[in-house]
Amino acid sequence: MPHANTDGVSLYYETDGDGEAVLCCGDVGLGAWQWGWQHAALAGPYELIVADTRGCGRSDDPPADCTVETLAEDAVAVLRDHGVRSAHVVGAGLGGMVALELARSTGRVRSLTLLGTALSGDGYDPEPLFAPPTDAAALRASLESAFSREFVDEQADAISQFVEWRAAEDADREAWERQAAALEEFAVEKPYEITEPALVVHGGDDRLCPPARGRELAEDLPNAELFEVEGAGHLVGVEASKVVNDRLRTFLESA
Repeated sequence: MPHANTDGVSLYYETDGDGEAVLCCGDVGLGAWQWGWQHAALAGPYELIVADTRGCGRSDDPPADCTVETLAEDAVAVLRDHGVRSAHVVGAGLGGMVALELARSTGRVRSLTLLGTALSGDGYDPEPLFAPPTDAAALRASLESAFSREFVDEQADAISQFVEWRAAEDADREAWERQAAALEEFAVEKPYEITEPALVVHGGDDRLCPPARGRELAEDLPNAELFEVEGAGHLVGVEASKVVNDRLRTFLESA
């Protein structure tokens, strides 16, 4: 399995499919399991690239001074290692901020899809989503913050599967805190300079990054459209995967 290396740090990633590259950048502390639904929809007509964020899965831990810029450099290292000059970038939460930084500071972004993302760290509070990967009960309880109450009540089997995946892939407390610190320090000062086509996807019942933050993001990016999914929680790409993937495919086809 491929690993990209940057300054001695090993970053694990996987690819699948053909066509234009789509790079997925994950939310704070969450393993690559979060992209399983988009993988099923995109891999094939597109080449999907999914990397483990530093501190998650099989990638090395983040440094004590981890920043969004650091994580964006990691994303560039993955693209470079795979021989990809530019990609459509799909980011969730912290990964959405990484995607924005990639667009701001590199010429490698063809389009942006931003799920549950804010323009700055003070617009997103991920703390309720954290749980030790070794504590199944805490993992299950924390997921109640990431999904709508209806989804949690009706999808007990799915929640149990998420707990297993989180136990295997999510960040421990130290790595999570370093990722969260990067998020807290981030702010896009000149969003009008990010001119790539952008799709802003937000759950209408997102209690971690309120829908108003998604609307603000879509308003401040000059070439963005907003897709708000009524009733969905923060992990909108998981909870409302069918409608999100339909909209995402349409967007990528036109981007």
